[in-house]
Amino acid sequence: MNDRQDPYAHDPYARPQVYGYDAYGQPVYRPDAPDLAYDAYGRPLQQAQPQQQTQPYEQYDAYGQSPQPQQQTQQEWIPRQAGPPVHEEPPRQAAPHEQIPEPRAASDQAAQDPAPEAYRTEQFSFIEEPDEDSEDVIDWLKFTESRTERRDERKRKGRNRVIALAVVLVLAVGGGVGWFLLSGGDAGKGAAKAGAGQKRDVIVVHLRETRGGGSSTALLVDNETTKKGTTVLLPNTLAVAKDGGAATTLGKSVQEAGTGDTRDALNTLLGADIKGSWRLDTPYLENLVELVGGISVDTDVTVPGAKAGDRPLVTQGKGQTLGGQAAVAYATHRAPGEAPDKQLTRFGQVMQGVLRKLSTDPATATTTVESLAQIPDPSLSVPQLGASLAHLAAKAKQGSYDTSVLPVRADGTLGEQAADTMVKDVLGGTVKNTDKNAPPRVSVKNATGGAAAAGAAQVTLVNGGYTYVDAGSASSAEAASAVVYADDARAAEAKEVAKTLGLPERAVKKGQAAGNADVTVVLGKDYKG
Repeated sequence: MNDRQDPYAHDPYARPQVYGYDAYGQPVYRPDAPDLAYDAYGRPLQQAQPQQQTQPYEQYDAYGQSPQPQQQTQQEWIPRQAGPPVHEEPPRQAAPHEQIPEPRAASDQAAQDPAPEAYRTEQFSFIEEPDEDSEDVIDWLKFTESRTERRDERKRKGRNRVIALAVVLVLAVGGGVGWFLLSGGDAGKGAAKAGAGQKRDVIVVHLRETRGGGSSTALLVDNETTKKGTTVLLPNTLAVAKDGGAATTLGKSVQEAGTGDTRDALNTLLGADIKGSWRLDTPYLENLVELVGGISVDTDVTVPGAKAGDRPLVTQGKGQTLGGQAAVAYATHRAPGEAPDKQLTRFGQVMQGVLRKLSTDPATATTTVESLAQIPDPSLSVPQLGASLAHLAAKAKQGSYDTSVLPVRADGTLGEQAADTMVKDVLGGTVKNTDKNAPPRVSVKNATGGAAAAGAAQVTLVNGGYTYVDAGSASSAEAASAVVYADDARAAEAKEVAKTLGLPERAVKKGQAAGNADVTVVLGKDYKG
């Protein structure tokens, strides 16, 4: 641009200052003060010499860049919206005798303002980026985020694999040590055979006769360690303790106390951890035999019909097929003059015959039990009963199943050697408390020669917090009493039992104790009950 074309070329400081730009990018000048120069921010400036063009406010355009006149003719303005107008007060007229201070130079103002504002918002234009560029940025962010997530996932899986490997190594080492202890020598084998670590599942079943009111009781024992099953038949004359310590018989307990109290009494007497009770009334036994399709039994007696002249319900012989009615008749039959154990053995035969025909699948066995439409005991649900019967059925079909009668003497107490053997071998080895806080079991045998001593000892022990187990009377009297314990851990308890009964400490000794008690007491003539 030359002087002929530019009317302000001879005096560039007289050129009107650009205040801003309109919506089309055209410059806007201040119309109210054409003779006054303004800086890029629209503020009035004192007329300065040409060398003051190097002041900070005159060296920058509206976009904060140094002006380059030689390129202004080639610069393309970018459309922008005009910012909000700046309202400034017009120059104030001086009052008389008042002097209006001259505007400060830009350099003075910049030096005195502690924090001058470099730029204002309306001086900048915001240009939207094309959509494709924005999508590229979003795609890149997604890519980096997914890559980070995959890397974190690989790290997590790596940590899990390391932890799993460590667990496998620990189990392998532990298993090797356990195998070494169990199979490394005769001592390990002997410990395995001792039965202390054997796992047993025990339920009690009561066959209740709807006609006549009789009952038969058996323990169904599933030894998961030895893979053997056993039916332990319990005579009704077995002496058990009521709640409170009073003595009664098993048959009376079933009729009077019910299944729950009877189960607790058997746990106390035998030291067995009985899981639950199954009340099997004779109509349900009949239906159960029919549901499994009948059973095969080697019968030892002929059972006559209900009326004279009727065909026998059961015929004596091997491999006799019995339906539901015949099975019930055989299980409850006791001929005149027969010992009670004869009838109890027949009940055991019927139960073993049912197990041989029952399904070994827990779900199917549970369905069979459900079909009986019984009201289950709270201690044993239908699925639990079905699963237990299925496990016993598998052992019965494999031939790993026995049926035995618990030996009981005439007074209802357990026979010493035979009972101890069955308690240890079948019901769990050495007697163990089902609860660690349960009171110790004390077996008492009366060897005083009189009947009153046993009752006095029972009252004393029950009041002292012990569980009384009646061991009956000895065949001959003993001069001195004895308190015997088999496990060293019971030594202190044995001494406390002696003090409770008023026996001297010398009566306490280690020896062969009863299999169903923690401490065994033999009352001699020196006992003063």
